[in-house]
Amino acid sequence: MASQTQTMDTEEYLPTCLHIKLYHPQQSSRGLYRLLPMDSRQKRQAEDPLRIGRDGQTCTFTLDDNRVSRKQLAFQAYRKPNDSEMRFSLQNLSHRGRVYVDGSVLGYLERKDLPDKALIRFLDYEVLVVRVSGEASASFEVEFEVLMTSPSREMGTEVPSMIPVMEDTGSCNCLTNDFSSELRGQGPLETDETLSYTDSMLGQI
Repeated sequence: MASQTQTMDTEEYLPTCLHIKLYHPQQSSRGLYRLLPMDSRQKRQAEDPLRIGRDGQTCTFTLDDNRVSRKQLAFQAYRKPNDSEMRFSLQNLSHRGRVYVDGSVLGYLERKDLPDKALIRFLDYEVLVVRVSGEASASFEVEFEVLMTSPSREMGTEVPSMIPVMEDTGSCNCLTNDFSSELRGQGPLETDETLSYTDSMLGQI
């Protein structure tokens, strides 16, 4: 009987799950998510930051995009005093540009506690993060999904697109609406090429 009860308790245990839903306007042609585990939930230890970036050695999950910083974002699980719920905060790990969280802006190393549903934007990526409450324990699960439409347009919370023009050197020089669409049309650019292009455009003004 004890064995049956133990089995039932195990089956009913549902850990907290962090759903990370991604959208990029060029996702169908560039294979940006090919390194992400889209077909299964991943168990993570709660004390370890969940890092996302382009460096597979230092990040938990990798985006195959040379415009993304080596370390772009970090999700960290935490609990408030006298609260059994596992919650998450987001930290911007990139020197190259800001990260938008709903109506807030995060600079380098700035951190923000996330609500149960949050829209995160960096570069041309839109990331809808949804926390599904579960049993608070020493671990949680993470699940990735690709969105076919822009969540910011559906939610009416669009912000200017930010294109990085500096590598991870501690400074940020970003372009907004004036040049972003034209730069996108050129495809991925290396840092020096992007800066030269920007300087030539500014010289024409």
